Amino acid sequence: MLRRPVELAQYTSFKLAEHLDAAGVAASIGSVGDAYDNVLMESMIGLFQTELIKQRRPWKTLSQVELATAERIDWYCHRRLHGETGHVPLVEYETNYYTELTKPQVKTTI
Repeated sequence: MLRRPVELAQYTSFKLAEHLDAAGVAASIGSVGDAYDNVLMESMIGLFQTELIKQRRPWKTLSQVELATAERIDWYCHRRLHGETGHVPLVEYETNYYTELTKPQVKTTI
């Protein structure tokens, strides 16, 4: 008996679609079996494998991989300088963005 893949079920749910819509996010869902919507993730996973997993092998325990992964994410978000964000770490860029967004707007009256 053939069964339909369920990998995309969580991405196509009505609740998720409503949540994304309320947040002003447009969902991008490709057809089963293509990676057109996953280019960024495929690139990130490839870099992760090349720069961390393959370079530090052999791994002896799952705990080693988990700790190395947490350290890599911390470095990537808090210390790595990103050209697209003005050469500041992602967390700093996001903090600055929301600080500017929540500043009161100056109003003038005539």
